[in-house]
Amino acid sequence: MRIAVTGGKGGTGKSTVAVALAYALSKKYRVLLVDADVECPNDHLLLSIKKEKIRDVFQPSPIFDYDKCTRCGKCAEVCRENAIVQIKGKNPIFMKDMCNGCGACGIVCPSGAITMGKRKIGEICKGKKENLDFLGGEFEIGLEESSPLVNALKKEIKEEEYDFVIIDTAAGTHCSVISALIGCEIAFAVTEPTYFGSHDLDLILKLADTLEIPSKVVLNRFGMGDENLIEKVAKKHKSEIISKVPYSRKIIEQYCRGIPVADESINKIAGYLEAKK
Repeated sequence: MRIAVTGGKGGTGKSTVAVALAYALSKKYRVLLVDADVECPNDHLLLSIKKEKIRDVFQPSPIFDYDKCTRCGKCAEVCRENAIVQIKGKNPIFMKDMCNGCGACGIVCPSGAITMGKRKIGEICKGKKENLDFLGGEFEIGLEESSPLVNALKKEIKEEEYDFVIIDTAAGTHCSVISALIGCEIAFAVTEPTYFGSHDLDLILKLADTLEIPSKVVLNRFGMGDENLIEKVAKKHKSEIISKVPYSRKIIEQYCRGIPVADESINKIAGYLEAKK
């Protein structure tokens, strides 16, 4: 079973919940935790484990032969990322950090001036915490589009070896989050009882609806804000708050010490998944 732990807003405790849930399930089941927040990976820190690199990940990158270039501008016209700029009478200007490696520029070039090379965009790592297996990606600093690395990370998942695969997505609703969500059977949207939390919860639940992924809400920091804000959004999307993680000193101390959070609210989510299995 493939489960996403996601959330529109950053800082709601998404990774805390993902790690705690995966660790709790690993007491009885074969579990893989996948850190797909490749631009800001931290699940290994919350597990207090050392990562081991599996391999580097590369993506196609155009190489321009300006001796062959006719300066027609077609490469810039088809570049949806605006990584190529064409000024009349000048050679194309290529901004490599914005390129997503789609290869469209090479396809449309009428003079064969563009060939495809490759460049490193990140790496994939693994680790282990007792019976819990870990898989994660780390994106190269300064690049624009991380979804190719998320897609490469997902290809490393050997689904048949596990009872549960927990995918910790990045915050937001951008391309890498969509890449991480695709293929999941259920999404847990982690939020907090604030106006910002309710606003961004609405966005992530709308995305889950669009992708036709059933969703449930995990309310973190319960007791510090207005729960009604979250209940209204959940009801709007025909979802529900499945668990409420309390705002407590004990949980904060576990987090700071790199210990997976142990709380009845996490066990409740695990119990829900066990019943669905």
